[in-house]
Amino acid sequence: AMGVPKFYRWVSERYPRLNQGVKDHGCPDVDHLYLDMNGVVHNCTHGQDEDGGGAHGAADEEAMFQKIFAYLDKIVELIKPKKLLYMAVDGELRKQRKKRVTKNETGD
Repeated sequence: AMGVPKFYRWVSERYPRLNQGVKDHGCPDVDHLYLDMNGVVHNCTHGQDEDGGGAHGAADEEAMFQKIFAYLDKIVELIKPKKLLYMAVDGELRKQRKKRVTKNETGD
């Protein structure tokens, strides 16, 4: 299991505006924006095309970084944090990838 069990549920119950669509209601003023970059990287390299079609995994490292930067630009333009943009990477991506590669090589 990833993350803190039941944390998202706990936070969203206490702060229901957390789950509010920004297109429908506009975005409230945000001073500090904290991003889990593991989620950003995963969505940009393994997610769906913007039209909802198939996976759009990056063909090479340059394409991967371009998708990540474009996604970050889109988020920052939409949210417009006034004081801080904090991007957290915990190193788990490398560990997860190594596990998948090892698993695929051994056939487990």
